[in-house]
Amino acid sequence: MSTQTTNTSLADFIWKNADDLWGNFKHVDFGKVILPFTLLRRLECVLEPTRDQVRETVKTMKDSPIDLGVILRTQTGYPFYNTSNYDLRSLGATRTRQNLEDYIASFSDNARVIFEQFDFANTLARMDKAGVLYKICQNFAAIDLHPDAVPERVMSNVYEHLIRRFGAEVNEAAEDFMTPRDVVHLAIELLLDPDDQMFIDNPGLIRTLYDPTCGTGGFLSDGMEHVNALRDRYSIAPVIVPYGQELEPETHAVCLASMLLKTVESDPGRDLSKNIKLGSTLSDDKLANERFHYCVSNPPFGKKWEMDQTAVVREHQEKGFEGRFGPKLPRVSDGSMLFLLHLLSKLETPERGGGRAAIVLSGSPLFNGNAGQGESEIRRYLLEEDVVEAIIALPTEIFFRTGIGTYIWLLSNKKSAARKGKVQLIDATALFEPMRKSEGNKRRRVGDGQIRQIVQMYANFAETKESRIFDSRDFGYRRVKVLRPLRKKIVISAEGLAALADETAWGKLAPEVQTAWTALFEADMGEAHGWQRFEAWVKNAAKRDASLGKVNAALIKAFQKAFGVRDPELDPVLDKKGQVIPDDDLTDYENIPLGTDIRDYMAQEVLPHAPDAYVDEGFRDDYDGQVGVVGYEINFNRYFYEYQPPRDLEEIDAELKAVEAEIAAVLAEVTE
Repeated sequence: MSTQTTNTSLADFIWKNADDLWGNFKHVDFGKVILPFTLLRRLECVLEPTRDQVRETVKTMKDSPIDLGVILRTQTGYPFYNTSNYDLRSLGATRTRQNLEDYIASFSDNARVIFEQFDFANTLARMDKAGVLYKICQNFAAIDLHPDAVPERVMSNVYEHLIRRFGAEVNEAAEDFMTPRDVVHLAIELLLDPDDQMFIDNPGLIRTLYDPTCGTGGFLSDGMEHVNALRDRYSIAPVIVPYGQELEPETHAVCLASMLLKTVESDPGRDLSKNIKLGSTLSDDKLANERFHYCVSNPPFGKKWEMDQTAVVREHQEKGFEGRFGPKLPRVSDGSMLFLLHLLSKLETPERGGGRAAIVLSGSPLFNGNAGQGESEIRRYLLEEDVVEAIIALPTEIFFRTGIGTYIWLLSNKKSAARKGKVQLIDATALFEPMRKSEGNKRRRVGDGQIRQIVQMYANFAETKESRIFDSRDFGYRRVKVLRPLRKKIVISAEGLAALADETAWGKLAPEVQTAWTALFEADMGEAHGWQRFEAWVKNAAKRDASLGKVNAALIKAFQKAFGVRDPELDPVLDKKGQVIPDDDLTDYENIPLGTDIRDYMAQEVLPHAPDAYVDEGFRDDYDGQVGVVGYEINFNRYFYEYQPPRDLEEIDAELKAVEAEIAAVLAEVTE
């Protein structure tokens, strides 16, 4: 296989092994065969140059008290090894399954776990029974997957292409959890590029990079490559140490295999796969209490977190802001904003140099939730704590399974002096290039030149057409409850009687009681009552006539709603304490920008239209106790919308006439 083969064609070539599985395996099971065999062949190719040396060492030192694993790892140059005398080519056609099981069992523990997560032993038994095992082994033995032939970045693309293909075969949305490589590269450049000079000025610097939804490890690999690309500028190479957690066992296994092939120059024997944990990050953080210099994530868009709900709610209630989820929690239908909070909690403390994070999200975390609700409170916390550096709006149609708009949030707890109290919004929606061949919903990509443009806009931190800079509090407002006095009287009418049928309290009455009330109201038809006096009238009627049953507040309210007639000429209705009763039907809310005096706003925006309106002084914020509940939202369209004036009517009319002429000409041809 040529080293020039693209990742897509190589993945297609590997997938062709499925042709030998037809008839014996269902198509939904193809991935369970092809993915682990691809990983096995990759590891085998890496170990091939040292295989004879390892076998000889095992042969001569098998009875030695020395830790053989240490020696073998030194010989392979990687943190794993295999002591078997077999490889895929030499398994034999008669005892293929037994020999292959021996081969896999001879891997070091950290490599063997990869195949355990695929339940590979059962797959091999099925393949052996179907008589296709030897053929598949020979097929994979003929593919060169050595890093010299297939570099790590290309191999990562191959893994993800196969996983997406497998997901499509089993009707699972595997593509939902895949981050396109151009988006990966953009996020990593935004995250690490500002610190390039720091790496250059500090030879041998060690920094950590963490991804709580690491998938196959694309972000982690790209982060390590970013630093390696600057290698010629260092006297002593800096180090990016990857950490991550992944929910899906098969995807986790792919990430483990990728990390086994990576080495740290200052510590070549270090097993980076040990840093990649398996489990749900939200409910079972396997790296709890750990902090990192850089964090990056692309959590699934719009994914429910009900499976994690018990643990998340418990942490929220018991730990508050000492835990990961201090503000109010978002609705269970979307856990994206929980990952925002999680990333923030994982940043290295400012006292130890601080940290930065990049997270890819859909548009909903920008505006979902009203003031006081979980999503708004999370935005409030992030903005008032001044940890949001920038938000970049990306082009649509750049993800595999959705064409929606997406955004990269950049967080930092070590903002530069110029960025303190500021948030930069970047509109990069026009920075893309069309793809020759679409992949699902992905019809566009962010090219290398466009990535440099976006990173430069972020670095410049300047006001332009595509880059706007705001104070953090510019996105905040107070949701104020505006009341109007109740100005109603009670008028008994046929329409009111009909409206009673829709009232719950009325529906709970026995039929004979309803009949008694109906008779009373019909006898009083057309009469008007004062709002407050009506309540006494109803109660007195029930005392006089037992057939009307007992009267409660809910029933009186139902009567008032059905027979109430608004009259703006009436004086406001007062309660027993002499306080104005508000008209619930006229209650409204105003979102008043933070820093604007509520009284001034009311005088300018509300009172000219409703002179009797007043603010509900009891509607206050839970945290600062002031009138109005604080909310935050970030509306990109408001800041980057450009008015497009309608075209001239004469121009439109001319176009219509031209189209009419074309249609007439076509009809004439048809008639002839």
